Amino acid sequence: LVVIKDYGADALRFALLTGSTPGNDMKLSLQKVEGARNFANKLWNAARFVLGNLSETGGTAGKPIDAAGLSLPDRWILSRYNGLVREATRLIDDFQFGEAGRQIYEFLWGEFCDWYIEIAKAALYGGEPAAAERTRSVLLHVLDGSLRLLHPFMPFVTEEIWQHLPHEGKALIVAPWPAAGAEDPASEDEMNPIMETVRAIRNARAEYEVDPSHAIAATVVAGPRQDLLAAHADIL
Repeated sequence: LVVIKDYGADALRFALLTGSTPGNDMKLSLQKVEGARNFANKLWNAARFVLGNLSETGGTAGKPIDAAGLSLPDRWILSRYNGLVREATRLIDDFQFGEAGRQIYEFLWGEFCDWYIEIAKAALYGGEPAAAERTRSVLLHVLDGSLRLLHPFMPFVTEEIWQHLPHEGKALIVAPWPAAGAEDPASEDEMNPIMETVRAIRNARAEYEVDPSHAIAATVVAGPRQDLLAAHADIL
């Protein structure tokens, strides 16, 4: 009760589910509970971003995404999301709750929040209505499905967020479990060198202690990937 008061019921529940190995005792670390609380905050902020950028029509989450005209980042995040749905469902069916929770966490924090949401800003604020509307649909689709996957682990914050999304049905707890669509390995193969380039530049800046506000020149030896990187210079 003390931990719930300090960190929240969802944070404690998530820490217990993801910090244990079946058949073994566990040592509960308050650091893990604090990390789970930070994850809930990250999810809440991501949802605020998505909600703040929805069009007036809003749309409805859970409907299939039209593949026509999708950008590389759109295809990449949808492929990663579909792979997550498939794998998390398998793990939960096998009672491997800890691993399922960890994969959902890594996807939401490391891929959806840290990469796709940042990339989406270019399309949302770039002045092209069609690109912005397509990006909103992908954001809403992935967020809605991820909340459904995370709901057994963090029922309170996911239900609260879901109620603010445009949706069908009364509650997330009785909403259908997401179905995995087709994965797109080609999009993942194309996004990987773009992401690695960003990481390499960030690492170089950190190594030489470059001030975050200072722009530096970067020479990228791209080889056969030059056209790919040039076409997505806005992401870089």
